[in-house]
This record gives sequence, structure tokens and C-alpha cells, in this order.
Amino acid sequence: MKAVLCTAFCEPEGLVVGETEAPLLDPTGVRIAVHAAGVNFADTLIIDGKYQVKPPFPFSPGMEVAGEVVEAGAEATHLAPGTRVMATVTSGAFAEESVVPAGAIVAIPDEMDFVTAASFPIAYGTSYHALVDRGHLASGEVLLVHGAAGGVGRSAVEIGKALGARIIGTVGSDAKAAIARDAGAGDIINYSTDSIRDRVKELTGGRGADVIYDPVGGDAFDQSMRCIAWKGRLLVIGFASGRIPEVPANLVLLKGCAVVGVFWGSFFAKETARSRKNFETLLGWFKEGRLKPHVSMTFPLDETPAALRALLSREATGKVVVKVR
Repeated sequence: MKAVLCTAFCEPEGLVVGETEAPLLDPTGVRIAVHAAGVNFADTLIIDGKYQVKPPFPFSPGMEVAGEVVEAGAEATHLAPGTRVMATVTSGAFAEESVVPAGAIVAIPDEMDFVTAASFPIAYGTSYHALVDRGHLASGEVLLVHGAAGGVGRSAVEIGKALGARIIGTVGSDAKAAIARDAGAGDIINYSTDSIRDRVKELTGGRGADVIYDPVGGDAFDQSMRCIAWKGRLLVIGFASGRIPEVPANLVLLKGCAVVGVFWGSFFAKETARSRKNFETLLGWFKEGRLKPHVSMTFPLDETPAALRALLSREATGKVVVKVR
């Protein structure tokens, strides 16, 4: 089969596209003919040796797949050939076929095409788990979303809106402001020209944000700790800025706030039944038109390095997807 291969730790341009053996099917696995694969920041880390998981070389990166079931193992016969599905994997999505544990697979509705499905699991799964399971976001609360025009941030804006929150989104340009506003952010802060801390306090009458969704880290985290409300919850999603911040314990004490880690991959693995219930809600909202995943760029499989570079350079708004078929 054709696949994107990482033969040594590298930048995106070091990846190669070639032929490799199709993955073996085990009794609990399902073979998927991949139609589309989502691109994530973690993909850039795994090929550079900076991710917590390091597959043996050569491996195909990619963590989100959407396609059709072509074969099921002896213990996964409930997923019939032809079933349209999406799934998450540790690696192997940028290939014509992927073998996925049955528990990691979610059937997709007829209304959802494969490109949309490939953009859905990690962003929306992470944001729902963060805001509902970890942040306990309530209707009427103020939700501050960093990187609100990106794939993960935009999903948090949409879910926050569905939950009835007042949303403040941070973005790096006026062009991205329109995307965050379209997703449901009522107020926008351009952090390239304005202080996040000062604007949040201004917009909330000095009270601050009840829940802060932070996939950025770095300076965004530092400013968040200074504009969080009493009993606020700061959700640590990731560190797209490149700097892992340190938590000032004195501010945690003075503000009575909580800094909460969100690792959706472990949640999905350890609490699979609850995660699947979350997806039932999310797909229900999608069918109702309350969630509208935004894919800003698609690339053919041969141009996967360019897809990863587009993500790293922040050219993309919303999600980037590789079209395999």
C-alpha cells in the first residue's frame, strides 16, 4: 500500500512517500480503507522525536482517519464491511489502509463526508471532554478560548456556545477574528495588538473568565493566570507556542482557581464508554447543525509534508486534512 513514511526523526520535508506492507489485522482490530486523514500538531512532534510515543522506524504518522471498513477481526464483527467510520490512532493515518482497535472507531452519520469526519475526533473530542468533563462549564459563564480560529480552538468556541457560555476568543490577526466570530465568539481579542489580561478584565467588568481553554501555553497561559475569575478553571490543552509555562502557585491560592490537565488520548483509552457517550452528543449536535467543522486546507497524500508545514507555519485556520482517496 502507499503511505507517508518517517524513516528517521525529521522536519516535515524529511518524510517520504512510498510503498509499504499493509498492517496486520489482529482479532480485535478493524481494517479501514482510509479516505481522509486529519493533520494535528502532535504529528509534527512525533516525526521530530518530541512526542511521548515514539513508534519504531519506519512508521507512518497521522492520528485521525476517516474511511470505510474493509475487514474486521474475529472479535470485531459488529463492524461490517462498508461501514463509514472515523477513528483515532497513535500513528498510521497517512496511508491507504489503517488497522484500528474496534473500541477506537465511531460510525459517522450519512450527513458527514470523509473530509469532515477526518477533522472531527481529536478537536471535538478534546474540547467536549475539556469543557464538560474537566471544566464543568455552565450556561452563562465566561469562557476564554485561546487560538480561537484554529482547529481545536474553534471547536471549543462552538461547543461553548452550544453549552450556553459567553465566549471571548483570542486570535493573532484580524483575518482570524472573523473566523472565531463566525464560530460563535461574541468578543475577540487580537493578542498581537492588545493585552489579553487587560481586555478580559475590561470585557468582564474586572471579574475575569470562569473557564479558560488553553492549547497555546507560553504567554497566553501567563496572562490567563492574571485574568481568571475566582474559582475559575484553567484547562491545559497543549503548548502550541512552544513554551511550557510554569504555574505560579501563589496565584492559584489567591484566586481560588484550578489548573486542570486535559489529555483526551488517555481519557479515550481509560474511559472508553464515557468517551463514546460524548461522541453521541457531539454527532447529534452535528446533525442538528450546531457544530460546523471548518477545514481550511486539503492536500493529496503525496503532499503531506506541505500539509504539516502549513500547520506549523500557522497558515491554516480551522483544520488541515490529507485526502488519501
